[in-house]
Amino acid sequence: MDIKEQLRLIPESSGSYQFYDKDNTVIYVGKAKNLKKRVSSYFNKKHTSVKLLVMVPQIERIEFIITNSEVEALILESHLIKKYKPKYNVLLKDDKKFPYFLITKEEYPRILVTRKRNKNPIEGKYYGPYTNGKSMYTTLDLLKRLFPLKQCKTPKFKDRPCIYYQIGRCMAPCQRMITPEEYKKLIKNVELFLSGKQMQLVQELKRMMEKYSELEEYEKAAKYRDSYFDVLKTIEKQKVVYENTNTNQDIISISTNNYLGGISLLQIRDGRLTNKKDFEISKSDYDSDEEIISYFIKEYYQMSGEEDIPSEIIFSYKINDEDKNIFEEWLSAKKGSKVSINPKNTKKNEEIIELALKNSNYHLEEMKVKSLQEIQNNYNETGSYIQEKLELRKFPHRVECFDISHIQGTNTVASMVCFQNGMPKKSEYKKFKIKTTEEGKPDDFKSMREVIKRRYSRLLNEGLEFPDLIIIDGGKGQLSSAVEIINELGVKNQDIVSLAKRIEEVFIPQKQLPVIFPSNSQALFFFQRIRDEAHRFAITFHRHLRDKNALHSQLDDIKGLYSKNKKLLLEKYSSAAKISKLTKEELMLLLSKNQAQIVYDFFHNESKKLKDNKKP
Repeated sequence: MDIKEQLRLIPESSGSYQFYDKDNTVIYVGKAKNLKKRVSSYFNKKHTSVKLLVMVPQIERIEFIITNSEVEALILESHLIKKYKPKYNVLLKDDKKFPYFLITKEEYPRILVTRKRNKNPIEGKYYGPYTNGKSMYTTLDLLKRLFPLKQCKTPKFKDRPCIYYQIGRCMAPCQRMITPEEYKKLIKNVELFLSGKQMQLVQELKRMMEKYSELEEYEKAAKYRDSYFDVLKTIEKQKVVYENTNTNQDIISISTNNYLGGISLLQIRDGRLTNKKDFEISKSDYDSDEEIISYFIKEYYQMSGEEDIPSEIIFSYKINDEDKNIFEEWLSAKKGSKVSINPKNTKKNEEIIELALKNSNYHLEEMKVKSLQEIQNNYNETGSYIQEKLELRKFPHRVECFDISHIQGTNTVASMVCFQNGMPKKSEYKKFKIKTTEEGKPDDFKSMREVIKRRYSRLLNEGLEFPDLIIIDGGKGQLSSAVEIINELGVKNQDIVSLAKRIEEVFIPQKQLPVIFPSNSQALFFFQRIRDEAHRFAITFHRHLRDKNALHSQLDDIKGLYSKNKKLLLEKYSSAAKISKLTKEELMLLLSKNQAQIVYDFFHNESKKLKDNKKP
């Protein structure tokens, strides 16, 4: 049965759908309020997502499961993703590698670090996931210092405790020197700590300390006293976000560019900032930031235990009301109590969202630097891949990229950036004022022809070497304009391509279909990086010209006004309109009597001319 026949059979009900490839492997699982409408959309519209452009042609078979509600569909979708692990459902990079804390289900439980939550043969409670392994092991060391937990799976000795007991790091449950009931109280405190409920933990430790002190069991009281003060020290180091509250929130922000996305999650527990988690995504796989957030909620909170779900989740990016209600219902059911998403905004929430955004912006910058370093370190491999994929004549050691910039046709400029072996060579950057187009009548094709001609005519005249590869920012039209000029100049065997921003497709002269690099490839990162750098350089130049023109004011027309005095007036009053309303005495507070008179006379004569012109 072909796809069209399968689409006709899909009902207009809520449910989950599964896409199979030719090998009968599940490659994608989704959910929908209206299965027919959602599944049909994959085949009826033009996609901009690289992931969908690659995935949709692989779909050979569609299956679906009808549910009573969209929330049921969401739960089913999560279950099927865990079961099948479809390759096109992965949002969080390396999520399978994220470690968890596991408190084992034994008479005397241990705390372990594990990366196998779903397939772990050991039963117990999971806390996580943790995105920073170093901070996780620091926390584990702190826990072992705060609470004398069982250290070994099996006893070291038959009739005596090991060295951990002697140094106060274990209560020797292997020798029954602590009862299972007492030990479970210790584990409960560990769970409170891992759940972020430190204030509740402090109260419990204080209560136990006082209890054993009254019973005159001073050794036990001393152990609780030490833990009590250690936890207090830990809490003091944490940033207080909400004073005297039990506020539990996850604040999630997203920062993206054309190809990368960074998500930062700040955990607020008992009003304190207790943890930060960073996630990396491939932006080119998704159509919008809203879609990324939607996938993130499903994937992250599906991995989380009920103890790790807070009562409030706040996003820097607004999600639509329909998705909000569905996720609230799902998370509330998973947690067993009310979970609110993006509750009523407050000044405090705005402050913490701003903090989260600073973190995700910083994380994005780290990712950009990391991707650049990877390109530089592996450029022989990346360059060879680009050469093979684009069928280039030469290895792309030197690459020049061009971009045109204007706003409504004004101040049209062009930029050229140069990358050598994968890295920017800023000393070779060029900027151009476009001369062949009229103000207010932009023509990107004409502008591209001009800048290509100017650049490569000069190289020919000076006998300089041409780049190994020329990249044009734009589609087929811009590429044709550039190729036309290269041919007119008589340049032979010059490799030239264009990069269209819509779906990051690379066009090659004389070829109908574009080349699409894999969304996570270093080749695509390199093309996006050089294109973005050309765009940044063009925008910077354009902004400089625009600001320069904006600075030109009526003060430039005042004959006899010194430049330093013009600067003084603009710094003080910011505009010619305000200066025109000043009295001579007010002007003399900044300027000499002569200079003040010149300015005063100019504006009053100008006003008189305007009034005279309005007379019939």
